[in-house]
Amino acid sequence: MSTTTTTTSNKPSQPPSPPPPQSSQKAEEEENIEIVSDDNDSDFSSIDSEIPFTNPPSHPFPSNPIMIDSLFTTPPPILDPFPTQTSILQSETIDEVLPFLTAQSQQPDLFTYNDFGVPSLRREAHISFLRSSLGRLPGRFVAADASRPWFLYWCLSGLAMLGEDVREYRDAVRETARSMQNPTGGFGGGGGQLSHLATTYAVVLAIALVGGEETYEVIDRRGMWRWLGGLKQRDGGFEVCKGGEEDIRGAYCAAVIITLLDLPLDLTPDSPAYKPDDPSFNLLTGVADYVRRCQTYEGGISGQPSAEAHGAYAFCALGCLALLGHPAKVIPEYLNLPSLLSWLSSRQYAPEGGFSGRTNKLVDGCYSHWVGACFPLIEAALASSSSSSGSSQPAANDSLFSREGLIRYILCCCQDQGKRGGLRDKPSKMSDAYHTCYVLSGLSAGMHQWVLDEDGEGEGEPGWMVLPYLEGEQVFEGRDRVRAVHPVYVIPQGAVRGMKGYFRGKGGF
Repeated sequence: MSTTTTTTSNKPSQPPSPPPPQSSQKAEEEENIEIVSDDNDSDFSSIDSEIPFTNPPSHPFPSNPIMIDSLFTTPPPILDPFPTQTSILQSETIDEVLPFLTAQSQQPDLFTYNDFGVPSLRREAHISFLRSSLGRLPGRFVAADASRPWFLYWCLSGLAMLGEDVREYRDAVRETARSMQNPTGGFGGGGGQLSHLATTYAVVLAIALVGGEETYEVIDRRGMWRWLGGLKQRDGGFEVCKGGEEDIRGAYCAAVIITLLDLPLDLTPDSPAYKPDDPSFNLLTGVADYVRRCQTYEGGISGQPSAEAHGAYAFCALGCLALLGHPAKVIPEYLNLPSLLSWLSSRQYAPEGGFSGRTNKLVDGCYSHWVGACFPLIEAALASSSSSSGSSQPAANDSLFSREGLIRYILCCCQDQGKRGGLRDKPSKMSDAYHTCYVLSGLSAGMHQWVLDEDGEGEGEPGWMVLPYLEGEQVFEGRDRVRAVHPVYVIPQGAVRGMKGYFRGKGGF
């Protein structure tokens, strides 16, 4: 954790002693929540039906607040005596978030609070914000023109996590995707723009979210296959666009696209990676080795070999490896897991409870996903590995990070407090579609556990099954649980299976 330079002058007083633990929440949630493992998208509205909305409303403020752990109410006990710009900013951030974590600056007309001093999820406000973000945007957004596919994905994914049925956007997504697809394959940020792996990834996920055969058929799979072959490099990685940079984002986005669309792995002779003397070299050959080379001396993952470790690249690395084979085998084989876990754990700060993206950087709500969602992947891989080796398997509710800390940061600090809705980086920032999507994804990671089922999906792939956390104290109301999203694809599991099943059923082009 980053150190600070001075103690804060407005250090909050300790809350009162706790009353006896509340016993009703677990029973209520067990009554309303069922384990889900979606097989297809034929009943899309019922996917991840574990979201309960039946809990009674909370108090405007907790009448008998349970003691909030001092970890979340006081500055760090060890302070750096040598101030730097970094440590000063860290100290200022702690001063900014502490009042929110201790319910001192919340607005009673917008939030209700549970007995842990945690506000409710402003579900309807966030839904309204995301729906408006899918409409016509103000002129200042012209600078984000090349990010239109991302707005589609961020908003649709966020709405899905909030329990909304996004099939109503099928026609709009279909026509928008058509306008962005290039004859040479892939999708650009808009009509006439260069195809890019990042925007192609976003469009494919948006299509998967709304589903439907007519929408799937918008994708030119043959063109996509040839275009990906043109990005594949002999060292195993992918350029993000023709002549663009090669980095781990490209490897992850390519692996997601290839597996969702069930694309052939063969390379055409015009691919820069084509090896006439080695016909076995294909689209996914060498990708795991490329990921391995991106692990840094700190233990984190950089975008390219020998660069700085970054939280988003850690997720890309783990997600990519999880698509190349069974995560319990592939992840430990290609990454130094103890070193990576040490680096990831260091990204979660106290008292904030949220994550930073790099060493000595500030907490930011979006890393609730980019770092927070790394842990369910690792936990599932470790649990599956322990089970198959005959060693003791971790308990169902064991977690490698502080779920309470992350959930506190998100619900206390990341929710916009005005009529605007949406989620944000931290209290001093404005909400936006990007942060709304990835903060909700991090919230989902804190509320659900994913486990691997060897025979779940067929085709030699492991299946993923979601288990909502129920045991022990939960610092959120059951009605505030958001929908689970697949730990690799970051869309609901039913949407993943719907797209995969459709293209597998089609066979070739």
